[in-house]
Amino acid sequence: MGDAHRVGVVGLGVISRAYLDTLAGHPGVRVTAVADLDASRSAAAAAELPGARALSVEELLSSPDVDTVLNLTTPAAHAGIALGAIRHGKNVYGEKPLAADLEDARSVLEAAARAGTGVGCAPDTVLGTGVQTARAAVEAGSIGRPQFASAVMVTPGHERWHPHPDFYYTAGGGPLLDMGPYYLSSLVHLLGPVRAVTGAAGRLRAERVIGSGPRAGEHIPVEVDSHVSGVLEHVNGTLTTLTTSFDGVATTAAPIEVHGESGTLSVPDPNRFDGEVRLHALGDTRWRALPVSAGYADGSRGLGLLDFLTADASRAPRADGELALHVLETMTALLCSAAEGRRIELTTSARVPAPVPLTSAEQWHGRPA
Repeated sequence: MGDAHRVGVVGLGVISRAYLDTLAGHPGVRVTAVADLDASRSAAAAAELPGARALSVEELLSSPDVDTVLNLTTPAAHAGIALGAIRHGKNVYGEKPLAADLEDARSVLEAAARAGTGVGCAPDTVLGTGVQTARAAVEAGSIGRPQFASAVMVTPGHERWHPHPDFYYTAGGGPLLDMGPYYLSSLVHLLGPVRAVTGAAGRLRAERVIGSGPRAGEHIPVEVDSHVSGVLEHVNGTLTTLTTSFDGVATTAAPIEVHGESGTLSVPDPNRFDGEVRLHALGDTRWRALPVSAGYADGSRGLGLLDFLTADASRAPRADGELALHVLETMTALLCSAAEGRRIELTTSARVPAPVPLTSAEQWHGRPA
């Protein structure tokens, strides 16, 4: 990367710690500024980062010492921060989803195209050894031609552990928009983009109770569907059945299973960078764990930003705005389908990102593949 790339971080909530731990130790990146609506958070973060300044959001977006804005705000603020960064000629890499709604997401990519700046977006967990080893197995023909897949995410809700979970239950939140990007990004890596969807959804409770932190016991309203299911029709003809829910206690279902003509592949939690990939070949009597064969080893949040910053003419960013827009349209189309009771064809697509060769933690701390 040459000189250290200067990054300004907007939003210093729970997830920011993982990002800062990754970026602070990387020789190609320097965090030069931090900003949060809570000035005390900014000051505390800046005190831990040599050379970083605590600024207001607008000061950070316009700062000449920032090349790329890392946008870790809540979903409702994603588009506004991204557009502000682009307006000042900066690249932006954000937490998922790309925006709270599809039109805002389109406006971000259109603004970036006009300005000549780059847009990247989480999740980057799909670049770890779990999903990438599974992808390598599919591409090597280990299950034959893929026929269909299932993806399941069930949890009783983030209010049990998050001290300020309100945004999970407002516009831009819910189980699909919150957790769906991990599963859908993985499915694009495994099976390619989606051409159409059919969805169903429900909202079983009107309010939730915060379970931890200073607001424990407080009731918060639920303004979005808390259970979303659907069928995805991939361009290559395979079908995926998807379930995302904040209304269940637990499940024994594999996070993702890909079923082919000659085998079934069990894919680990796409919200993690690693995990065991298992294969049950036709005629076998048991599952077999596959050796790790691809992906960034020992990954952590922020790896996608490093991958984004080291992309060049020979390799596009793997966690880019095009993929994030396609994932967001897939999710919003599922919600629209559920509300209107009809199948919806998508207007976007996305290239399948380049596979990640097996890369040690020491290597990606220097320069991702």
